[in-house]
Amino acid sequence: MRIKIDEGLCEGNAVCMQVAPEVFVVGDDDRAHLLIEQPPDALREQILTAIRRCPRQALAFEDDKK
Repeated sequence: MRIKIDEGLCEGNAVCMQVAPEVFVVGDDDRAHLLIEQPPDALREQILTAIRRCPRQALAFEDDKK
């Protein structure tokens, strides 16, 4: 799984960081950043929840498993 952050949409609401703090952090620039570019499958549900809850829909992912 690879996560993408659309920096043009991200407002730094930190919802992603609240849901999956192992993966996301909001920086001094008020934008989300990845702590892990390819997180383990164990974090999949947290990441999908963070993506769904993003107020600006700035998060997306690509599934490596096809």
